Amino acid sequence: MDMELTIQQVADRTGLSVHTLRYYERIGLMDPVHRTPNGRRSYKENDIEWIVLLIHLRSTEMPIAEMQQFASLVRQGDSTIADRCVLLEAHERKLLEQYQELQTTLALLSDKIGYYRSWEMSQHEKKPITG
Repeated sequence: MDMELTIQQVADRTGLSVHTLRYYERIGLMDPVHRTPNGRRSYKENDIEWIVLLIHLRSTEMPIAEMQQFASLVRQGDSTIADRCVLLEAHERKLLEQYQELQTTLALLSDKIGYYRSWEMSQHEKKPITG
């Protein structure tokens, strides 16, 4: 049997707020979540998997509009797989560029730290030992 979770349980499990989960549903990032007879949202495992994907896309600074476009393509079915690939590949290229920039910056910082540490050591060696 498929696990069913309340919105609060999903919030606790994903780290998103209840407000954000409702917002994602309202703006079309998620299909309408199944409701229990008393009107409460009831999330299933595939909803959680989709939310985790959204979290990753958002954490990598994919704009909400692109996320909405991707969600819309998914809803349209298998005929949009090529379009989904194009969208995700464009995002992947942006991430790879950012990654390369970060690597360059990290190398620069490492060099600068090495320079300062070496300067500190040379200054320490020049000080006379007292006491």
